[in-house]
Amino acid sequence: MEILIDFPGGARVNAHVRDHIVQTDQPTSGGGDDSAPSPFELFLASLGTCAGIYVLGFCRQRNLPTEGIRIVQRVHAEKIELEIQVPPSFPKQYHKALIRSAELCKVKKTLENPPQFEIAVQETKVE
Repeated sequence: MEILIDFPGGARVNAHVRDHIVQTDQPTSGGGDDSAPSPFELFLASLGTCAGIYVLGFCRQRNLPTEGIRIVQRVHAEKIELEIQVPPSFPKQYHKALIRSAELCKVKKTLENPPQFEIAVQETKVE
């Protein structure tokens, strides 16, 4: 997989993923226009949405309604909490299974077993 990162102006940094553009910016306090989430906020959102994909998949496989389900993510200095909130009508027998589903998140697993990083500079031709 290859993702192209470019700098469209100001403090904005965009990632081109397949046919999508993921925009980031810095808050005004960091010199940006606050036109998009910061890269760190986007990283955090990827964790919560990844867990959400697994929760959604679990519910779909069992024909369980997803209306009223949401994940609240809290970020602390030493930990990230994900709280899966369900309506009272959601079957209690599936509560622990929802947690196990969210724990399958690939972003979470990557954080638990991080890859090595290699950063290099390559000169390119100006066109």
